[in-house]
Amino acid sequence: MTISALIIDDEQLARDELKYLLDEVGEVEVLAEGANGIEAVDLIEEHHPDVVFLDVQMPGLDGFAAIERLMERNHAASAAMKFAPALPHVIFATAYDQYAVRAFDVNAVDYLLKPFDRARVAEAVERVRTRLAAGNSPGAAATEAEAQLDRLLRLLDRPQGQEPARPPAKLIVQAQNRLLLVDQAEICFAAIDEGVIRVVTRAFEGQSKCRTLEELMELLDPARFWRAHRGFVVNIDQIREVMPWFKSSYQLRMNDKQQTEIPVSRAQTRRLRELFKL
Repeated sequence: MTISALIIDDEQLARDELKYLLDEVGEVEVLAEGANGIEAVDLIEEHHPDVVFLDVQMPGLDGFAAIERLMERNHAASAAMKFAPALPHVIFATAYDQYAVRAFDVNAVDYLLKPFDRARVAEAVERVRTRLAAGNSPGAAATEAEAQLDRLLRLLDRPQGQEPARPPAKLIVQAQNRLLLVDQAEICFAAIDEGVIRVVTRAFEGQSKCRTLEELMELLDPARFWRAHRGFVVNIDQIREVMPWFKSSYQLRMNDKQQTEIPVSRAQTRRLRELFKL
């Protein structure tokens, strides 16, 4: 049985790697690819795939928020006695395992960690194939997929339809032996190096107690801060200059004392152009 699939990830290399492994596994037809949660919602509603390989951390709308939006639309359509398309099975994919244990606890959906392993990809595909075959009808399979997603969202403390908590206005930054409360507006950027997250403001530099940039992003205002590169989060309001770089890429010169230059990943180039109308 051939499984129809979508791949949603903000990194082109990750999409290419997963597509290659799915081709090796066989009997998986990739219908389309997307780069963010908004595209995920649109592509799922357009193609109605059996499974979606969905990155967790993406600009604009993360993977969990994309699923929540789909479920909200389906529930609204059902309440209005309109046709609600079947929700696909979802395999979350990310470089970080902070949600993996809870996802596996209920076996609600599968969860792949980057870099992808061929055996794990094959196992995830087989798990979806088994669940699809177990459904007596497309409707039964869709109901089970939705129930699994609903359980996972509850485990992640992200109830469907509920907005994420508003991030705090200030952030704790350790500078030498002091713990300083810093207004988010004063932060120029944050960078991770060998597991340590540096937080740079216009006046000083310190460290965050967060373990990953994903964890830090949960504390930052998503309207102000942007993951310009895998290793950098920047304050959009603190970008001094956008500099064209080689092969149609860009660097950002920030507003800190050192006027630090930060690369923009190829996957985020389109977002940069959207932000500044390039």
